[in-house]
Amino acid sequence: MTTVIPGFEYQRVAVADDVTLNLAVGGAGSPIVLLHGFPQTHLMWRHVAVDLATDHTVICPDLRGYGASDKPAAHRPDTYAKRTMAADVVALARRLGHDRFALAGHDRGALVAIRAGLDHPDAITHLAALDVLPTLDMWDILHGAPAAVAFHLYLMAQPPGLPEQMISASADAFFGYFLDLWAQNPQAIPADVRAEYLAASRGAVDSIVADYRASAGIDIEHDQADRAAGNRLAMPVAVVQQDWGAALGYDAAALWRAWAPDLEHHTTSAGHFMAEEAPAGIVKKLRSLLTR
Repeated sequence: MTTVIPGFEYQRVAVADDVTLNLAVGGAGSPIVLLHGFPQTHLMWRHVAVDLATDHTVICPDLRGYGASDKPAAHRPDTYAKRTMAADVVALARRLGHDRFALAGHDRGALVAIRAGLDHPDAITHLAALDVLPTLDMWDILHGAPAAVAFHLYLMAQPPGLPEQMISASADAFFGYFLDLWAQNPQAIPADVRAEYLAASRGAVDSIVADYRASAGIDIEHDQADRAAGNRLAMPVAVVQQDWGAALGYDAAALWRAWAPDLEHHTTSAGHFMAEEAPAGIVKKLRSLLTR
């Protein structure tokens, strides 16, 4: 790793028997944990983290299976369940001395954040989710020709073997495709950061696929159980996402409100990588959330 978040200290923290997470920590004040998405690492928060660190303790880990964090083999269905990854985050915060903390996630990190909010409501004070839908709703709205935009979800949902082989054979092209497709402003991801993302993803194909495979299996089961039990996110929630609902024919705010009664829902003109393309706007929305 050559690119770092300026002014942040790097360390490794054990969160489970077989998993140690790489993380960057900076600032002082009430804690907030920032979780990255696909195909990225903690570096996606580099602008937002520096701003928030002026008055918060900001913790930016690489999720298990990503970046420089450990990548255990997926010998069990729950190795990369969002429930397991959420437990990692709560354990990490506690190891750093924070029993309660705010949590923001983008893309895959947002799915982990949602699960943390449902499973650990006493630990999460505020929750932000960037450009994602809860897992159960995501699968419900993906159907017909429009679902082709999410072909990677179906590819990585297949049984172990073929997805890993196909992606590994052309890893830079596969992961780079999404960096190009989803960024409205390619300059927001400079060459050195892009190289970090590609190198990290290239070395984590098996674990990234396992993460996505879990979202087509055990994660659905966990969401279904919460929906049946009426479990919802008890803390203030802020959602920022592109207006995919207009294209795919659903009301994103309504889907989110079923999970989060105390909700502020925002759409943005920025691309998927909004924390890198429009960091000032994301900081503003996170600061607003933290005052609720």
